[in-house]
Amino acid sequence: MIDFILWVLQNIALAPYHLFLAITNPGAWLDWSNPESLVRFIYYGGSVEFFFVVFTTFLVITALGMAWKREILWTSVRGLEWFANGIGRIVSWAGLLMVLQQVMIVFLQRIFRVAEIQLGPLGTAFVQDLSWWGEELKLYNAMVVTLCVSYTFVQGGHVRVDLVYSAVKFRTKRMIDMVGSIIFMMPAIVLTYLYAWFFMWRHLVVPNPSASAELDRMLMQARVLRWNVETIGFSPNGFNAYFLFKILLVAYCVLVFLHAMSFFWRSYLEWLEGEESEGKYLDRDVMGDEAEDLEHAIHSGST
Repeated sequence: MIDFILWVLQNIALAPYHLFLAITNPGAWLDWSNPESLVRFIYYGGSVEFFFVVFTTFLVITALGMAWKREILWTSVRGLEWFANGIGRIVSWAGLLMVLQQVMIVFLQRIFRVAEIQLGPLGTAFVQDLSWWGEELKLYNAMVVTLCVSYTFVQGGHVRVDLVYSAVKFRTKRMIDMVGSIIFMMPAIVLTYLYAWFFMWRHLVVPNPSASAELDRMLMQARVLRWNVETIGFSPNGFNAYFLFKILLVAYCVLVFLHAMSFFWRSYLEWLEGEESEGKYLDRDVMGDEAEDLEHAIHSGST
């Protein structure tokens, strides 16, 4: 146990050094024309060093907000919630696009008996079979699920299974929120990210990177590393860009982890400042109908 604690403290102490190296040597991991730089990017994206850089940043911001200026945490909360809302409000339009495209496919296939759709913006031609466009609808659904997750959380739209939460006092609720974000939300999404990161790269490059491989071994494999983007569909003329789903899974993990930090800071600040700070700076959508707004507030637990 002591060895583990020392290992954690050592990695926290080295985190600023690793961050400094990454910032001052961008070509070593961002120049993807060089296979060794790409290998470093793949390795460090799922490494212990990267985790402790993120974790130490969270600890530093939290410590500064608690010990020095509370406004640091409020600014971080507002920035992260603005980011989540911005992405969610844009990507949510994919739901409408999905419906319109499905209607178009039905009309073209069942009424006009068209076999393919051709788009030609700016003089270019993009031709795909109707089955390709039909399977591509799953991408819109995946975008809504993965990229709107934090937006839905901010808006209070997730389903609650409430056993004791509504019956306890305000500050007890915030304690539950803080514990939940640290003990459940962050560890679960870190494990998901570690799987998703290497799962994504196994469908983008060969030889397939291993999560257990050391950097030196991966650098030796860089000589034979090449791009091999997955373009295999489930049907002969079906959607063939399933690698995008792997990228969306990684984006989902990043958004959830960022909001876990935001949620912890908001819960702490509301616990500290009391009930008058509940929903402070919270940017939630207004339905325009009093009954719908009340129902949404009840569902989100804000009333």
